[in-house]
Order: sequence, then C-alpha cells, then structure tokens
Amino acid sequence: MELQTTINIVVGLTFALYIGIAIWARAGSTSEFYAAGGQVHPVLNGMATGADWMSAASFISMAGLISNMGYGGGLFLMGWTGGYVLLAMLLAPYLRKFGKFTVPQFIGDRFYSKSASTVAVICLLTASITYIIGQMTGVGVAFSRFLGVSSETGIYVGMGIVFMYAVFGGMKGITYTQVAQYVVLILAYTIPAIFISLQLTGNPIPQLGLGSNLVGHDASLLSTLDHIVTDLGFGKYTTTTAGSTLNMFVYTMSLMIGTAGLPHVIMRFFTVPTVKDARSSAGWALVFIAILYTTAPAVAAMAKTNLIRTITPGVVMQDADPFAKDAAIQYEERPDWMKRWEKTGLLKFEDKNGDGRIQYYNDKTEDADVKAKAEAAGWNGNELTVNADIIVLANPEIALLPNWVIALVAAGGLAAALSTAAGLLMAISSAVSHDLVKNVFMPNISEKGELMAGKISMAVAIVISGYLGLNPPGFAAGTVALAFGIAASSLFPAIMMGIFSKKMNKEGAMSGMLAGLFVTLFYVFAHKGLFFIKGTEYLDLIGGPNSFFGITPEAFGAIGAVVNFTVAFLVDKVTKEPPEHIQHMVEAVRIPRGSKAVDGAH
Repeated sequence: MELQTTINIVVGLTFALYIGIAIWARAGSTSEFYAAGGQVHPVLNGMATGADWMSAASFISMAGLISNMGYGGGLFLMGWTGGYVLLAMLLAPYLRKFGKFTVPQFIGDRFYSKSASTVAVICLLTASITYIIGQMTGVGVAFSRFLGVSSETGIYVGMGIVFMYAVFGGMKGITYTQVAQYVVLILAYTIPAIFISLQLTGNPIPQLGLGSNLVGHDASLLSTLDHIVTDLGFGKYTTTTAGSTLNMFVYTMSLMIGTAGLPHVIMRFFTVPTVKDARSSAGWALVFIAILYTTAPAVAAMAKTNLIRTITPGVVMQDADPFAKDAAIQYEERPDWMKRWEKTGLLKFEDKNGDGRIQYYNDKTEDADVKAKAEAAGWNGNELTVNADIIVLANPEIALLPNWVIALVAAGGLAAALSTAAGLLMAISSAVSHDLVKNVFMPNISEKGELMAGKISMAVAIVISGYLGLNPPGFAAGTVALAFGIAASSLFPAIMMGIFSKKMNKEGAMSGMLAGLFVTLFYVFAHKGLFFIKGTEYLDLIGGPNSFFGITPEAFGAIGAVVNFTVAFLVDKVTKEPPEHIQHMVEAVRIPRGSKAVDGAH
C-alpha cells in the first residue's frame, strides 16, 4: 500500500474515533460541559491530562529543540516536568477542594471581587489564545506534510474536527476523546523510537539506547554525536547551554511556574469526584507524561545522528572528514523524505557555491580550524535549513521505517495538537460563558442558557484561534514560550497567594496580576517590534536586545512573576485586609481532607 494511502486511512480512522466518542459522551448539563460531571476515574483523568498536557510543543517541537540545542534544550524537560509536579503538589488538590469550575471563578471568590475574576479572565484569555496559535500552526504543519494539502486547508480541517467533539461534548466529550488521543500519541512517539534505537544501538529501549554504543562502533551514540557536531562547527551536543547560566535558570523557572498556572491543565482536576482522586490522577498523569518525556532526549539525539548521516554520508565515522569533497551528497541524489518535506517549506536548500552538493555546517562558528577547512573545500556557507518542528515527524522517514509507522506518527502529531487545542478552547469557553456571562453580566441566566452560551463561546473561540493560526501575529515564533510566560507572570502568583496567604486582599491580587502581565508583554513586544513610536528604535525603550541581565523575552515570565508578587504584597500592606470569613475559607481549603461537589454552587 502506498504511503499516502496508509496515512489517509490511519488518520481518518483516528478522526472517526474522536467524533464517535464525542457523540457518545456529549454533555447534557453545565456540570458535564465544564467538569465532565466530576465523575471521571483518576486513571482515565491521568491519561486525559497527559494528552491535554502534551501539546504539539511536546510531541512535535520538544525533541526538535533538544536536537538543535543539545544539552541546553533540557530546560524544556526540566521546566515542563517540574511545573507539572508543582501543579500536582501545590495547586491542584486545593483548587479541587474549593469546588469550582474555573480558575477565574476561584480567584473571584477567593478575592471576593468580580473585578478580580474579570482580571483573571483577561490573563487567561491572553495566555490561552497565545498558546492556541502554536497548536493550530502545528495542525497546519502536520496536515501540509502528511495529507498533501496546504497548511491553511489543514487548519480548516482541524477546526472542524475540534468543533465536532469540543462544542457538542464539552469537557465530558473532550475528556474521553483525550484518553483516546493519549493512546494514539504515545504509541506514535514510542514505536518509532524503539525501531530507531534498535537500528542505531541494538537496544530496544530508547532511554538506554541513548547511552549505548552505535552498532558496529566502539563509541557511544552521544560521544559520536559530540564528535560529529564539533567537526561541523556546532557546539558540543552534551554541554552547550541556552545562553548564560542565569538565562537558562530563569527560562526553566518561567516554564515551570507557567506550567503550573496554565488554566486548561488545572481544569482537568475539577473532573474527578474527590480531593483524593485529584491527587491520584495527578500521579497517574505524571507516569503517562514521563513515558514521552524520558523518550524525547533519545529521539532528539538519534534524529540528529540520522539527519547528519543522511546529508553527509560517512561522517559518523570518528576519523571521517566532513569537508571532504565526497562527504556531502549531490542535491539531485537527495533522499525521498527531503523531497517531501521541501514542499512544506520547512526544509530548504540553497546552493551557495554552485557545486550541486548539500553543504551542512555552522557557518557562524568561531572555530578558526572549521572556517579554514570550509574555505579550503570551497564552501560558502551552510546550504540546508532544517526547521526544528520536522525532526520528530520526519524521523521515521529518515530512518526508512515502514509506512504504517510513518502514518502512526502523523496521527500522533495531530492528536497532540488537537487534544491541547480542545483543552485550551474549553478554558476559553468557560472563562467567557461562566466567569463573564453568568457571574458578571447575566447572573440569573438559566442552566440551559448558560450551556448554550458556553457552546457559542466555544465556537467563536475556534473561529478566532483558526484565524490566528492562518494569520499568526509578528511574535508567533515564540508563542508557546510566551504563553507560559504570560501564565507565569499573571495567574500563577495569584493562585499561590490565594491558597497560601490568607491575608492577601483583592487590591493586592489585582494589582499584581496586571503589573506582571504588563511588564512581561512590554518586554516581549519590545523585542518583537510591536511598538511603533516615531523616531524611536523599539529596542531603545528597554536598552537593547536581552538588556535585562541577558534574559531573553521567552524567559521573562519568571521576572514578571517576581514583579507580580512584589506589587501584590506592597499594595496589600497599604490596603484593608480580607474579611474574616475569607481568611477562614482559605484555612479550610488548605486542610487536606474532605471535598465539595463539583456543581459550581459552593
């Protein structure tokens, strides 16, 4: 069977599965629409959380980032995993005990103010819409390559699929669909990794294969990869960091606390019956997430090795000269996988010296020896641009795995993007319909009316997210990291203070959220060129690129969180403390026993 036919069948079957589950589990009440009726089994909720958590960024991009960055890419593993542990231990059980549907509702009730709830909705919408741009872009990338359609068409199809199971099924339909999507994406990630680990190292366990010797060589995979990349002028794979040590620390912290503040993941813990089940499902989710996250470094290193070995045959040998005339392949003889990915625009070749060969190396290296060798070989610069997002999706093609494995990876990439998109849309829908329409504008709306408002807001959110995926704003390249930064600087501190500081008042919480959100967006937008002050270079406003101690805009969320905490506590000191009953409520929420029903009435 041809590859394209196999892909169409596998992807089509998974889509039919998702829609069938949504029809079976469609929501009939607001409790089912917002929190799946609060009756999801902890293990199933753990799987759904894993799918909700492992977005296109985790499935498609993370291994690609690690592959490009080497050791420095580990900050994504540490940040996202550490953030999930932080969420599971410090936030989820207490929020579940509070017994509300949404994060803005918790903030509104805890800080006894509809204004606080509205500010939280603004922060939630900013973070969620920013994050969903990346998911829709991922859907477009996967569709454009695997279904042979344009990325625009792919986004339209993705919008339709999400509409079918998110609008009609609500959180109940999304939950059980995400269980299926987790199974698809984890099989799609691990099966190719097992195949490739066997090919390269003879070890079927990718995590162990990462430290094993290459088949037919006396050197390990990582030491050989270090040798290859340094010969080509790149930094050492196992030691290169992402900027300064301070930036790497702050970046990791931003991802960590941003993770803990992302509302679409927090909402998953409102779907289980009790606080004990919330803790249990958090543990199960960590197990399910760890399967992919411990595999990612192996996928990254093996993909990098296969990529370079394909482009520059023989370079895997320790004594090979990567600048020898026959080391680079002729462009006309490039493998089929390169031809397929060139059509997406994510892999590009430019023959800079006119010799018809593909020269791949770091032309910006400061290594004089590498520069001299490249010049002596007649190389005029790197000729191949490989987008990090194709590493995981192209990996089985590079390794010449069977067609069904390639098709499974296509289905897995789409499952990862669509599952997180659905979770984000649920967070956006509930924020609009429950936290704005019901709690602010129409407090007397019927349950039927609120359910309809939720479905309409979900549909509108799908249209907006699709439009942003089709027409991404100027800062779209850093959308995922930016979304984490926004959540880190705005929502996380407010949730933490709401749970662990009974003296924090509404004025402090609102001031902190707005200050953290503003300073983060200001720093990011200044770098991305969205300020247009006549006669002023936008980076002059902040003193130049990365002017704040060398911290990159994607890492600035942690600094925004510090600003949030600082402003909140300063304002709290000069304003009236919370009412006595609010302080007692905070103490009661922290007692690790008991549970309230998830009906939105408490």
